[in-house]
Amino acid sequence: MRRRRCRCARCRRWRNSMADLPDRAARLRALTQARVALGRVGHALPTTPMLDFQLAHARARDAVHAELTVEGFAEAIGRPVVEVRSRAPDRATYLARPDLGRLLDEADMEALQPAEADLAIVVADGLSAAAVHAHAASLVVALVERLRGWRIAPVVLAHQARVALGDEVGAALGVDLVAVLIGERPGLSAADSLGAYLTWAPKCGRLDSERNCVSNIRPPHGLSYDHASARIAWLLKAARERRLTGIGLKDEAALGHGG
Repeated sequence: MRRRRCRCARCRRWRNSMADLPDRAARLRALTQARVALGRVGHALPTTPMLDFQLAHARARDAVHAELTVEGFAEAIGRPVVEVRSRAPDRATYLARPDLGRLLDEADMEALQPAEADLAIVVADGLSAAAVHAHAASLVVALVERLRGWRIAPVVLAHQARVALGDEVGAALGVDLVAVLIGERPGLSAADSLGAYLTWAPKCGRLDSERNCVSNIRPPHGLSYDHASARIAWLLKAARERRLTGIGLKDEAALGHGG
């Protein structure tokens, strides 16, 4: 005996929502690079989404193992640069020993001299040199433009570096603030995302809770250079005014409370 179709309002709404699902999924896919509504063939993904997944995974692995290339960076930003390294001698050691990536090489520490500056900008490879190659120069130019009147030390290019390496760099330069622009850990939807970590009174032993972060800088899919530089500049100015960064400093500019 054939089962009768329920005609109650609730079931009608459910059927209508199911009928509209393909259109909704298409709209959602247009808003994100996340893997949603990929479809299926039997119990598996269709060939194209599966190949896309494997390609994204390969790109993420390549980004993690890539070496930072700095040729032409000084010319691109129009400012002097200084190269330093962490105590991790190579990429394999850097990935296996995060602690060494937080420590400045002793020879480079001696080479860094105190600068009469308010801010140090450290560009670090982190876990994605690809992010630095793609976005760092443009972001530095946009940020410096928003910090007119600030004394900015020569930009430091750091190899095999973690975020905390900026603390040693900032302390050696004697600056009040350090901004570390670093390649973020690659994912399956983004292998070239750049993050900015801001620390007031940098010194060894600073905690992550004492920093502010602006992440996912990767136009056109993430923050634009203009938007990111505006948020970073607002946080830097607020940090200098309040003499702190971290959980005590909220990004009010993102809420429409800042200039």
